Amino acid sequence: MPRSAIVLGAGMVGVSAALHLRRRGYDVVLLDRQGPGEGASFGNGGLIQREAVYPHPFPRALAELRRIAGNRAIDVAYHPLALPGFVSPLLQYWWRSEPRRYLHAVQAHARLIVTCVDEHLALAAGTEAMALLRPIGWMRVFSEPRLFEAALAQAEAARRDYGVNFAGLDNQTLAAAEPHLLVERAGAIHWTDPLSVSDPHALTLAYARMFVEDGGTLAIGDAATLQRVASGWRAQTTAGPVEAAEVVVALGAASVQLTRRFGYAPPLFGKRGYHMHFGLRGNATLNRPVLDAESGFLLAPMRAGIRLTTGAEFARPDAPPSPVQLERAEPIARRLLPLADRLDATPWMGVRPCTPDMLPIIGRMPGQDGAWCAFGHAHQGLTLGPTTGRLLAGMMLGEAPFVAPEPYRPSRFSRGSARRFGKLAAEGSDGSAWRLTCSRQADRAVRRALLKTLAVATLAWPRAASAQGEARPIRLIVPASRAARRASSC
Repeated sequence: MPRSAIVLGAGMVGVSAALHLRRRGYDVVLLDRQGPGEGASFGNGGLIQREAVYPHPFPRALAELRRIAGNRAIDVAYHPLALPGFVSPLLQYWWRSEPRRYLHAVQAHARLIVTCVDEHLALAAGTEAMALLRPIGWMRVFSEPRLFEAALAQAEAARRDYGVNFAGLDNQTLAAAEPHLLVERAGAIHWTDPLSVSDPHALTLAYARMFVEDGGTLAIGDAATLQRVASGWRAQTTAGPVEAAEVVVALGAASVQLTRRFGYAPPLFGKRGYHMHFGLRGNATLNRPVLDAESGFLLAPMRAGIRLTTGAEFARPDAPPSPVQLERAEPIARRLLPLADRLDATPWMGVRPCTPDMLPIIGRMPGQDGAWCAFGHAHQGLTLGPTTGRLLAGMMLGEAPFVAPEPYRPSRFSRGSARRFGKLAAEGSDGSAWRLTCSRQADRAVRRALLKTLAVATLAWPRAASAQGEARPIRLIVPASRAARRASSC
């Protein structure tokens, strides 16, 4: 009798998991409330990032924290009143970014990343998907020679340690490679291994068609209807209930809303991102994706036009879109490239699912037989979808893994991990007072980081809140000891 599974979530990760399971003989239903690839997989930068062996660490320099706290940057923005909900996971993120711990994250992350191009090509070979995968790499351009030299040194380390290939371009070579850039830059790093996807949504749809052609079932339904039954798991679709012996949760940033019901609540947090497409004036072209290193935005040539993508925005899950980063990035992008009119009626927005240790969550859900996790890929869901699908399918069948899965095991986030560092909780109905607490288990470094970050945030609050239309006095209540409290106002 064939094994069976319901895969919840039809983004790149869920589609890849469903496809790999189906090709191993599973009866698979791939369930989503939308069509395949219409969530975060729709609006990314379209890069299969073989060079991305270094995940994004939490900034540790005071000057960088002050810049971000000012809430005027293009690469990072936040809604001030959303911050209490991010304190615990971001403190864990900060702790995990300590150099020795970060090295562990790099090594584990790189083991997945080095497989990404081969795994995509293995799925796409001989199909319509191959035409979407362009072997042109992408460029990171620099205005400051000092930053360019530092980036070249890190690129050399990535080549030495992880086999990453690149070419360093001076200003003249860069101008020859991208002749329609309007501003001279100090230089660029051309990452030559990555694949550039001309239409990320179309790629996910192509893999989903392979799944259906192999005998899989696509279904529209609500993952929130998932429940335990005698046979395993049941979920409701528009065509009626479906049941299977196993379930895979691949819902991206929404995953923890479901897993919490079954006793598993990892400290997942979302980073929102936006994009907008533009035309180009005259006969201008952009030959490959270009990221402006100082500003943090990406310009990528797509089927739909030149896609301008933003960095990260921290907001409440139910907050309406606020594409302020696009508004900040567009004037700079127009000075870099001769952009014409906007081609989209409204900006697109999606949410990237992130973990504090910068590694995805792949494997058996703690305490739930027959339930599996595949989420938390942050900026690399498109990149690592096929790798994750193959790894998870092999684990579910008891095959020898092609990548050691231990660093990504869901059980690494214990039930008490969110209380390890502390929390920031609003007091009062208007959120005008925040109470800061640091757990007794937190070490001195975490306590110092908490207070330093709060000091920066407190000083930056009036300007940041005013920019979001939330200007109001706040009080930060910081217990100095078990018997004393210290309060400050801004």
